[in-house]
Amino acid sequence: MAEALLEFRDVRSGYGEAVVLDNVSFSLPEGGSMAVLGRNGVGKTTLFLTAMGFVRVSRGSVFYKGQDISKVPSYKRARLGVGWVPQERDIFPSLTVEENLIVAARPGRWELNSVYGLFPRLKERRANMGNQLSGGEQQMLTIARTLMTNPGVLLLDEPFEGLAPIIVEELTDAVRTMSEREGMALMLVEQHAEVALRLTKDAIIIERGSIAHSATSAELLEDRDTLERYLGLKLGAG
Repeated sequence: MAEALLEFRDVRSGYGEAVVLDNVSFSLPEGGSMAVLGRNGVGKTTLFLTAMGFVRVSRGSVFYKGQDISKVPSYKRARLGVGWVPQERDIFPSLTVEENLIVAARPGRWELNSVYGLFPRLKERRANMGNQLSGGEQQMLTIARTLMTNPGVLLLDEPFEGLAPIIVEELTDAVRTMSEREGMALMLVEQHAEVALRLTKDAIIIERGSIAHSATSAELLEDRDTLERYLGLKLGAG
């Protein structure tokens, strides 16, 4: 069994006195990929914020590469290799695409040429300012800039939300390449369960702040009763 890269052990976390996640335990191995599914407001984003250290753990522990990082500040978690792509496209609007990438660069597999290979559209736009990009291109830049930090694990929070179909196709291809060809460990929050399950190896469903179901993504893709029960989904045939 592969060694755990990112692990939650009986984690409770939330905001102030409000508990959002409770009894959450899962393990993401080196090179693993996991879909995080659930209806709106069940705690999916809070799970990522807890992993990054923006939300306090009140019970249990978060581990990264075997190290308990539950009390490690967010910026140190990022340096250790926990990479986060938030829903907000957090780029520098007054810098060029290439400057946005270079400013985040740390030594490792991902550098300008490899990122441009993954996102050819960014190479074409490399001299454009951040605020001259479309929303989809800004999302590509957000992911690419996080890759330039050479993280060990990538947390993607609804990266395809509100984007044109052609951009979604390019981004899903990039995520598939990162996961399957590059062996990048990643977790993906995505409202479209079928998309998330086709891009990942494993999946968890969060319900009322706890993990209600876990399975391989392939198994869950075929388990229509579970998807309908927890997500209200009826997947089409085939």
